Parts: sequence; structure tokens; C-alpha cells
Amino acid sequence: MRYLIDFLEIKDIQKTQIFEHLKCELEEAKMLKKMTESYINGSVEVVVSELLVSIFGDKNFSHVKHLPLVKSLLDQGWITHGSFVNLKIGEVSNIELFNSTIALSSTFLKLLEEGTLEVDLPDITEYTDHLEYLKDQFLRIDLYQQVGLTKQNLTQNSISTSRLRSKIQELEIRIAERVKKTKIDIVVENIFKDNELSPKEQVIFLALLKEEYASEFDSLRDMNTLVSLISFDDYEKIKNRALLEEGSKLIENEIIDYDEMLNGFGGVSRSFYISEELLQKIMHPDKEKKSKKIKLDMLISEQDLFELVDPKTTLDDVVLTPKTRELLDNLLKQLDRNVVRLLREWGIKERRSGVDAKIIFYGPPGTGKTMTALSLAKSMKKRVLSFDCSKILSKYVGESEQNVRRIFDTYKDMAQKTKSEPVLLLNEADQFLSARSTEGGGSADKMHNQMQNIFLEQIEKFSGMLIATTNLLENIDSAFSRRFDYKIAFEKPTQKQRLELWRKLLPENAVYEENFSIEELSKYALSGGQIKLVLKNCALRVAVKEEPIFLMEDFIATIQREIKGVFGEEKSMGFVAGGN
Repeated sequence: MRYLIDFLEIKDIQKTQIFEHLKCELEEAKMLKKMTESYINGSVEVVVSELLVSIFGDKNFSHVKHLPLVKSLLDQGWITHGSFVNLKIGEVSNIELFNSTIALSSTFLKLLEEGTLEVDLPDITEYTDHLEYLKDQFLRIDLYQQVGLTKQNLTQNSISTSRLRSKIQELEIRIAERVKKTKIDIVVENIFKDNELSPKEQVIFLALLKEEYASEFDSLRDMNTLVSLISFDDYEKIKNRALLEEGSKLIENEIIDYDEMLNGFGGVSRSFYISEELLQKIMHPDKEKKSKKIKLDMLISEQDLFELVDPKTTLDDVVLTPKTRELLDNLLKQLDRNVVRLLREWGIKERRSGVDAKIIFYGPPGTGKTMTALSLAKSMKKRVLSFDCSKILSKYVGESEQNVRRIFDTYKDMAQKTKSEPVLLLNEADQFLSARSTEGGGSADKMHNQMQNIFLEQIEKFSGMLIATTNLLENIDSAFSRRFDYKIAFEKPTQKQRLELWRKLLPENAVYEENFSIEELSKYALSGGQIKLVLKNCALRVAVKEEPIFLMEDFIATIQREIKGVFGEEKSMGFVAGGN
């Protein structure tokens, strides 16, 4: 308590050890000393008018002239309003303070005890273990909590709040620099990167993690407390509540969860906590390294049904009709947290069910059904398990019905083991979707009907994202049609779309003849797949020349051969720009 005794005993306040930290006027320091004496003698709160008279006297109302000093000390955070005073600093006048009570703030009392308010910031060196990293992050949360305490009594631009924010910013810069230098794997940082968490989401996560390590009172688990931690005014509090509501990234990605309980006012409050799986990864990082996570890549070699595809293009790379693009954009809106929240409130979507959609892409070959399916998955940041339905009969003769069920069972098993939800792509699903035979028929018809019935049953129970592609929709069984949420047509591109495709697909670094005309090429009624095929074959033709220049005659000759069917029907991934 040497700083406290020093402050009380030394007559010249300017020579006390804490004066340099106060950064206030001498007369303001005298008021703080007088209040400290009262505090030590048992008076936690003092009346402003009585305090001013005791220091400055009341001759010619000199004490009233010093009233602005009280407002200044409040602004600096060295004093607070009394416990029974409900005045807001930004709205109260000096005169209103005259007969109110004030008290020393916790910040000032801490200064009296420790002699400084400076935070010991870490040196910018690499982290040697995750606990060293967490120590810095928990200090960061402590500072955020201190800002919250000062905001209860101070204006937003108060000196004390600004000082703390400056320290937070400096600490955050140092943490970032230390992470850059660090060679070891820091689990928390990986969680931030993998889930693309914003700075505010990171603070919420760290606050909950601090509770797991250090707190016994669950003081940081309440929604209002967490929201206040990252908000600097009432407007931000309203806006930031979305970070902890249904559909938010923290909830949707199963990073945090919550318990609901009745509070004393008859309402329901939420207590948040970090998911057990992530908590174990953080608290036992060495154990996590030993237990290798099961990934789709590991399982794909153990089965012979699916091909695992990592999409390379997004929907931004695909050339689509405006109507088709609108339908797919609406589908992607299932990822929007506000949409998810409403669907869950209405009971349409179950909690944490992810994206649920069963889609049929139909249209002639080469119009980009498969590539669009892959690009849609890429836009949703999902991998694809692809199955070629045309092989179901030829590959599994006599076991077709059993293997239809096996498709869905294997998909479900792989998704559960890897804790992921890849897109299930059923390519060339014509025989699954065609109308069932209603008359007697032979054994082949019965087998086909049985296979389709099982397929219908599995579609009904399927949860997740399923895309089936087919060339014709005219003969689709109505029972299947009802089970699919979206039925999206793919038509051959218009001349305008073909022009866009040619512009995107033609190599930029190639040499073209002087009168080369993309507009002329676009007049030929090719599908997207045919355009890619023509370009590939034309490029091979040009590459073997002594002077590799693309000529119009090369393209026209190749196009005419394609139209005449010299190359045959190509099952293209086309109607897309970019990708293979």
C-alpha cells in the first residue's frame, strides 16, 4: 500500500509517485486526495458541494466556480457517480452535479494500489507453446472488460476509455506479429482461419475460452455481456447480437453452442460455451496431433462407388441464362444467416441442418450441367462425391436394387465419419428418374421398378445437397418430380452467351490473325461443350505449325467438322468459362 500512503502523506501532490499517471490539473489532484482521505475514513461516497467547500471554501461562491473540475474527473475516469445517482455524462450539466454524490473509481483505486495503470505488453518474439499465446489473448479480453466498465460511467470519448483502447490495439498488433514469427501450430489461430472469423467473432470465442480456463462465475457467458464486450454504443449492441443468434457463423459452424434457462424475470436467457470437440483440441493440442482426423481423401480409396471431386470454378465462372442464374443465387441464399434464422423460426428448417436441397439439372449434352453442379459446390465451399448412374446396371448386374441403397448408405457413412457434408452428384440419372412401368412387363421391368422405388425412398430420407443431372425431363416420373426442390433447365447458349463463352475461353496470350472475329465464331450454334472441344482441337492444329497463329479458317474448319459429327457426341462439362 506504499503508493496509497505516499499519496496521503506527501503534502506536495506533484511529488507523489502516482501524480504523473493522473495527467490531470493540480486542483483536480487535490480533490482526489481529499476523496481518498474520506475513503480511508469509511466514506465511500461524498457530496460534490461538501467536497468543494472543504477544499476551496465558500467565500464569493468560489466552490461553485470549481464545479467543472468534477465533470473533468468524471470524464477522465478517476471518479464515478454515486450508487443512487442515475445521470449520464453526455447529458448532465455542471449544476446538476452540485448536490449529487461521487466516489473514487475502481481505476483510480487500482492506481493507488499498484502505482501504475500501464499494461506490460509482451515482447515481439515467437510463441513457444499455446499457453503463452493464450496468456496474451486473455490479457486482451481483460482489457476489453475494463473498457466495458469505464463505459458504464464515461462518455465514449473519455480519456480513460481511449487509453484502454489504445492498449488493446497495441496488444493486438503484438499478438499478430508474434504469430507471424511462430513456427509451432496454434490451434486457436487455425480455428480462426478455417472458419474465417471476424475480429469481433474472435473476441467472443476468446472470452468464452477464458471462462473455461480461469473463471468460476461464468461472468462472460451471457449474451448481453458478450455483446457489450464488442460494442461501443447501443447501435452496435443491436447489430452485434446477430453474431450470437441462429444462423450466425459461430452457431452454424458449431464453434459455440448454448443452453437456455429461465431467468428471474420469467424470460429465457442463453449461456454460451465452446463446443466440446474444439475445446479438447485447444486444451490438448498434442493429443490432437496424434489422433489423425479422418478425411474424405482417406475414405475414398476404400470404396468403388464415388469419385471425389474438388471443384475448381465457382458460379462466377459459369455462363448461364439470367433465369437459371437467379434460381441458383436463390439457392445460395440458404447460407444467409438471416434467411436461416427465419426458416428456423417458422419451423421450415431444423437447427443446424446445413443446406438442404434436392435439384435436377436437365438439358441436352454439352450445356454445362455437370460443371454448373461442381461450380455451385465450389461457391458453397463444399467437395463433391460424384456417381455415374449409367454404370449402375452394367457394373452391378443382378444387384442393382441393393446398390441403389448402397449409394446413399455409403454417402451417409462417409459424411458422418468425416463430419462433413459433401454434395452428392448423380450424373446421368435418366434411368432413375424415368416413368415406371405400370403394366405387367418382364423381369427386367420389375427390377427397374424396384430399383426406382428404392431410389425414391432414399431421396425422401436424404438430408443435405443432392444434384441429379439428366438429358431429358419429359419422361420423368411425377413421384420423383415432387421430391426435388429445384428443376433447372439447361439450354444451348444464345449467340450473346456464345460470344461471352468465346471471349472467356480463348487464350489471352495467343497470337491471332489481324481480321480475327469472335463475333463471327459466335454465329455458329454450338453448345458450351462443343465450343471447348473446338478450341482444344483448333489449338492442337495451330500448335504444330511453324508459325503458331490462330486463323479464322482454322476455327471454321474445326467447327464445320464438329457440326457434321466427325468427333461424335461429347459428354462435355461445358457451357462454362474456365476449368477443365
